[in-house]
Amino acid sequence: MIEPAPLAARSILGVRIDGTRYDDACDRIQHWAEQGQSAYVVAANVHVVMTAYWDATYRQVLAKAALVTPDGMPLVWGLRLLGLASQTRVYGPDLMLAWCDRAAQTQISIYLYGGTTATLERLRTTLTERFPGLIIAGDYAPPFRPLTPAEEEADRARIAASGARVVFVGLGCPKQEFWMARQWGQLAAVMVGVGAAFDFHSGTVSQAPRWMMGLGLEWLYRFSREPRRLWRRYCVNNPAFVVLFGLQVLGQRLGLKKVIR
Repeated sequence: MIEPAPLAARSILGVRIDGTRYDDACDRIQHWAEQGQSAYVVAANVHVVMTAYWDATYRQVLAKAALVTPDGMPLVWGLRLLGLASQTRVYGPDLMLAWCDRAAQTQISIYLYGGTTATLERLRTTLTERFPGLIIAGDYAPPFRPLTPAEEEADRARIAASGARVVFVGLGCPKQEFWMARQWGQLAAVMVGVGAAFDFHSGTVSQAPRWMMGLGLEWLYRFSREPRRLWRRYCVNNPAFVVLFGLQVLGQRLGLKKVIR
């Protein structure tokens, strides 16, 4: 496969967001997988950007990603304001399905890392029924606690032994990005962080209606389902993002070199 052309990108609050689309993202994943490269892909939403804004170490992790897609509609609107007028959303759960379709055609095997054993069993069934020919080389649900170096090494060896070229990582932000960064250069596979996609596609958790997604209201749907867990993400990070990104855009239009980070 011919190496894809360089991407247009913009910085939103100090985080590089790439101007990509589903077919383009799949082309890049396929190229890296066929080359046996170690790389990782981040699906960025407001939560990801704001976590990076407050945490310099996490911001460096995102900077090293091979691809950072605009997972949330606020970032899509942000890219459009910053000059990528035709930008569309590249949503992590949908990117997972798009790649599974590509993988079934190209016979590039995948690995599922994250979630629970029950979720992975249901997810395997769903994906293989939806995409005949899809090769799922393995799956593993790690414990819900920090892994020891020995455990992480064992997980990496298990994935390598499976022969999978693409690893979907469903550990949630920021855990999955830190995990992928630690495997970068040590695991010859493309790692794609997909957040809650395992829960969505297994039917464990319901997704917001598509009309709410299109209006950028997915956060409201998820918040209504899990207010105690998500209140800080949406009630603190979302307003902060609006203010800070507004200052960024204002500063750029006034020709100021730096208003925010």
